[in-house]
Amino acid sequence: LPISLSLNNASFLEQLEELEKMFQEDHYPDNEKRREIAAVVGVTPQRIMVWFQNRRAKWRKLEKLSVKGNKKYPTSSA
Repeated sequence: LPISLSLNNASFLEQLEELEKMFQEDHYPDNEKRREIAAVVGVTPQRIMVWFQNRRAKWRKLEKLSVKGNKKYPTSSA
């Protein structure tokens, strides 16, 4: 593996961690917030907007699955 690739991978993971942290705080960042995040992460605000759209879709899908799962398999052990 070339060194540049592993460095890029490390910074990508840091970016992802940062984005996930922001997502936990706010699922719908406004324009100003997106610009701030873009500056921190080092990508365009447009990219941030798309990432949040995709992340919300993933979140909704997971929510739906967990609700479905809970109905099928009640958590009570009684």
